[in-house]
Amino acid sequence: MSIIRILPEIISNKIAAGEVVERPASVVKELVENALDAGSERILVEVEKGGRSLIRVSDNGSGMSRDDALLSLERYATSKIFSDLDLFSIRTLGFRGEALPSIASVSRFTLVTRKPESDAGTEIKVDGGKIKQVIDAGAPPGTLIAVKQLFFNTPARRKFLKSIGTEMGHIAEVVSSIALSRPDVHFTLIHDNRTVKDWTPAAQKDRVFDILGREAGSNLVAVEKAVEGYAVLGWIGSPRVSRRTYRSVFVFVNGRYVRDRMIQHALFGGYSQRLVKGQYPLAVLFVTVPFDQMDVNVHPTKSEVKFARHRLVHDLVQSAVTEALRGHDRHRWTPAANSIAEQRAAYRPSTAPLAERFERQESGVAPAGPAAGYTPDTAGVDRAFERQRPASRVRPETGRTQETIWPKRKFSDLRVAGQVMNTYLVCESSDGLILIDQHAAHERIVYEKLKNRSAGQNTGVQKLLVPETVELGFREAGILRKLLPDFQALGLEIEPFGGDTFVVKAVPSLLAEREIQPLVIEITEKLAAGELSPGLDQALDECLKIMACHSSIRARQDLKEKQLEVLLKELDECENPSHCPHGRPTWIQWNVKELEKLFSRIV
Repeated sequence: MSIIRILPEIISNKIAAGEVVERPASVVKELVENALDAGSERILVEVEKGGRSLIRVSDNGSGMSRDDALLSLERYATSKIFSDLDLFSIRTLGFRGEALPSIASVSRFTLVTRKPESDAGTEIKVDGGKIKQVIDAGAPPGTLIAVKQLFFNTPARRKFLKSIGTEMGHIAEVVSSIALSRPDVHFTLIHDNRTVKDWTPAAQKDRVFDILGREAGSNLVAVEKAVEGYAVLGWIGSPRVSRRTYRSVFVFVNGRYVRDRMIQHALFGGYSQRLVKGQYPLAVLFVTVPFDQMDVNVHPTKSEVKFARHRLVHDLVQSAVTEALRGHDRHRWTPAANSIAEQRAAYRPSTAPLAERFERQESGVAPAGPAAGYTPDTAGVDRAFERQRPASRVRPETGRTQETIWPKRKFSDLRVAGQVMNTYLVCESSDGLILIDQHAAHERIVYEKLKNRSAGQNTGVQKLLVPETVELGFREAGILRKLLPDFQALGLEIEPFGGDTFVVKAVPSLLAEREIQPLVIEITEKLAAGELSPGLDQALDECLKIMACHSSIRARQDLKEKQLEVLLKELDECENPSHCPHGRPTWIQWNVKELEKLFSRIV
């Protein structure tokens, strides 16, 4: 007897569903793309319990006849390709004919559709891949598909679903990304009877600003370049509005949202020497390629593409980004920025907007506002080495017992010779030479102060004269709502302000002179991306590290003598003064013997 058998259609559909339907967001993606292929101008997405209970997508597109509606539930039944040549010149978002039968095989599925010229519509009910009912029904022109109890008959798949908030976050991201590519279409997203997003038809740039947020919108740079029938246009963020994750990069190829590593590499190449490691740009790029010069059938979810001329596409994207940023850099330079002293003299930390403050910081000016416990440095650019006292070289005498060279190893006992590159403190002990990273050291100081406050030690709260609003994505907003009480305990007073917007009313005194919006965005984005440690306590500790980093003095910041004294004194008070919260050393040392070996004084 043969041991190889042809699988029943219902099982093969479930296998296909495992490739196409990863989670509720996958269902939303497939149904919305089908609605767009049908020429819809309005698409309504309704979700209950993160898609576990219900996903309903309705549109006003072309609809289907009764026969076509039935055929659409058969595998490989499609109206979008007819020959193998069509497969290599895809112009639609969907084309394989797998989505509807795959979804219907793992849910309780209802399809209602009517063509505009038909007197009646068709309603089809499917239960786990089996058609249960086909009837005439009254319906408006277009198509409505309801997916209930997703994975009800595949419990192994259902148990891998995440929390309602997590699944809904993925759905919001899918709808947002599709809405970016089609600003001419009205999209509405509703979750548990609450409108999450409502994007009315708008200009492309307005839709981009709406989805990325107002703060990002004011710092976007236009990109546009074409060569040999290939083109790229869109908007990229100024380097000063970078993110800590890749979640704000959107790439579309012929209108299809993709995750293409080659284009990502080209995008990062365009930002060369403008972003430090670990930072990611904001970008919305629309790449246009001749339809017969790309293959979209290389991944079950159609999230990847393959280019016939990949080098041309890579170089086009990279050069377009480079040229856009170069033009933006030229625009930023003005005669008023001739010298650091002139910039600093004109600088007013309390009123400078975010973009201006970042711009000056990149030019070498000290960040707005002094670190806690430091005297503001706005009078000039006196270098520390102009203040240093003559240094004396100390060599231990042979055969003599050396006295204690750093009693209790206190940083405040060191003699500060000056600053190197306005980043490292050059210090002398009787034992040798010590370099202290001023940012890492102050980061440790601020972290421990914030840590003490979270443990109940009050370090002061500063009420904001003008509360600051922060706009977040759906998933990030849900995370922040859960953390509000914990942030309150830290002195960071944040309240909901409607939808996914929050208002910051007070901050810990340590953060009083710092921009709070980038801090909140970074914390919530990292939590949403799963980059921070699991568990509430660990996550809050990571939040403290980020807060400490944002509020610390920076590299390339000129410090006065009094500031250096306070820094070393406060470092002495730290529980772990030798490492910053991220594990980097705050200081390194060369003893006399090591220095003399380096200079060949001894062998």
